[in-house]
Amino acid sequence: MPFVKTQKNDAYFSRFQVKYRRRREGKTDYYARKRLVVQAKNKYASPKYRLVVRITNRDVICQVLMANLQGDVVLAAAYSHELPRYGIKHGLTNWAACYATGLLVARRALTKLGLADKYEGITEPSGELELTEAIEGEPRPFKAFLDVGVARTSTGARVFGAMKGASDGGIFVPHSEGRFPGFDPESKELDAEVLQSYIYGGHIAEFMESLEEEDEERFRKQFSSFLEDDISSEDIEDMYREAHEKIREDPSYTKTDKADLASWKEASKKTHPKKLSLQERRERVEAKKAEWLASRE
Repeated sequence: MPFVKTQKNDAYFSRFQVKYRRRREGKTDYYARKRLVVQAKNKYASPKYRLVVRITNRDVICQVLMANLQGDVVLAAAYSHELPRYGIKHGLTNWAACYATGLLVARRALTKLGLADKYEGITEPSGELELTEAIEGEPRPFKAFLDVGVARTSTGARVFGAMKGASDGGIFVPHSEGRFPGFDPESKELDAEVLQSYIYGGHIAEFMESLEEEDEERFRKQFSSFLEDDISSEDIEDMYREAHEKIREDPSYTKTDKADLASWKEASKKTHPKKLSLQERRERVEAKKAEWLASRE
């Protein structure tokens, strides 16, 4: 048998270092984070902002933040659970809701910086690729880079909906059209009508219509909350248009009533049954045995 060198010996294990905690947990891609955070040396002490988009099962989180030695500092944040205030009460994690949340965080950040009046963005999105350009004689547009974390950046992904909303909201987010819904990888062209349909929830309306025709029982079950508020497939586009207008009118954040929050926490609190003692467990077993014997007679 040939000689086999022992690679993982005592010297190896004495020098072994585990990965960072968030890398072990699969939460942070440090390779990507370094390139999003590191600033050019000739831009000393100038912040480099990121548009962070995270999508959970029930919420869409959009934040504009910068990194410093103490940690990330948030300039502005918006959440899709704020959208009911603007008329979007259902489907808070779909593509159109991501767009509205991105639009909200953009208007909120620019209002805070005093640039909201100078850079209004795209008020009527047509689905075309339109980046925020500098205005002569005015400050340059606020610039932020998209940070998707560990999300998969496939064509049509919802994170790009939030990015499109922030871009149309007046923030300069460098991007191309290659990952928007409606982009054809063979012809390298974007179908603007498809993208516009996604912005105004057209794909949701089409699915509602097709499901109602094919399986009415499943339709009533899946869109029960829409039907309770008398929202049909014809009302979807108007709902999102009105929401975009309301977001532009007042993107400010309103604090949650603490009394309502306390009652919600109390209602959502999990209750566990009282732990039984040994004697109580034995008595419970005997009672079950007696009940079973009684049923046999």
